[in-house]
Amino acid sequence: MKLIPIVFLAFFLHFCGSPRQVQSEKETRILTGADQTEKYLPLLNGKRVAIMANPTTVIGNTHLVDSLQKRGVNIVKVFGPEHGFRGNASAGVHVADETDPITGIPVISLYGAKNKPSKQDLADVDILLYDLQDVGCRFYTNINALARLMDACYENGKEMLILDRPNPNGYFVDGPVLDMKFKSGIGMFPIPIAHGLTVGEFAQMVNGEGWLSNKVKCPVTIIPVANYTHDMPYTLPVKPSPNLNTQQSILLYPSTCLFEGTYLNHGRGTYFPFTIIGSPALKGKYEFSFTPTGIKGMSETPLFMNQLCYGLDLRNYDVAELRKTKQINLQWMIELYKASPNKEQFFDNKLSKEMGVIEKLTGHALFRQQIMEGKSEKEIRASWEPGLSAYKTTRKKYLLYP
Repeated sequence: MKLIPIVFLAFFLHFCGSPRQVQSEKETRILTGADQTEKYLPLLNGKRVAIMANPTTVIGNTHLVDSLQKRGVNIVKVFGPEHGFRGNASAGVHVADETDPITGIPVISLYGAKNKPSKQDLADVDILLYDLQDVGCRFYTNINALARLMDACYENGKEMLILDRPNPNGYFVDGPVLDMKFKSGIGMFPIPIAHGLTVGEFAQMVNGEGWLSNKVKCPVTIIPVANYTHDMPYTLPVKPSPNLNTQQSILLYPSTCLFEGTYLNHGRGTYFPFTIIGSPALKGKYEFSFTPTGIKGMSETPLFMNQLCYGLDLRNYDVAELRKTKQINLQWMIELYKASPNKEQFFDNKLSKEMGVIEKLTGHALFRQQIMEGKSEKEIRASWEPGLSAYKTTRKKYLLYP
């Protein structure tokens, strides 16, 4: 009879691991700021809390707002970014204020009538918690929202807490540094396309470089990611936005988002955004084809809707090549421009409201002309200096991780 506990213990240790093994795994796996509740729950105790959140704001499989509310944290409101708090709005679509049906908490949209909390919004708030997954690109707008929140917290004397998360594209820094004459909603700061920072590091840079209004510095508390380095591959547990719905799209995004500034469909209106690129005009040049359609919550009116497009299929592209070069891929842009039969239309954003402006995406005055003149990748990259190298040096001052 005494054998039964011993057999059970052997079974448990074989399949579940010893307590020491379990502890060792916890010590080595990546832990987001949100995962480390013991480090920030005391900072929220007895305070009125507002949270900037979207579907990536999770602890394990549970939304942070839901989890903290169950733990007794007094969440008085949620601020929602582009795509909304629960992530059901398409890219670029204004989001209205609402009451969250799950928690009953008021949700104030910062991607609609306003993009920054008002004095009234923060009147009943003691501390603002920011926890949004970023993907490490200048034109991914979460970092702009973070800077505006820092401004608002400073102006209204509120505490700010950042729960940091890994940058899935944090292994490299590349692209032209934004020329501030092209400052826009998709580029507000003089950083390259792939900036190589987590949001916590970005907040430190914003303060250190004096990028807030009147060069003020917003006091922030950052809960760093544990067991993380920039070079570590990181698969996001939740898609960061409706059109970054696969790990492949996230890793291609620094390169393929540039096609938003061209007369090509880059997968919007399909379930493979940022991984397929083409247009009807490329028929006969490429065998691969796809047809964009209106998809609610992703892209209702994509470029070339209901038209057969031909072009590149990058869904199975080996992204290890990107990690190897640690560079944005410019060859796809060069190739597709050369293949285009209507070159005068390639960058003409007047042709469709679905197109962006290539200068705002690249942040560079010369890129359009360089592609049109057939400049080599080496020549294009040379024009990014000395700005890119200077940024890399500046970046080092603000790193939280190797």
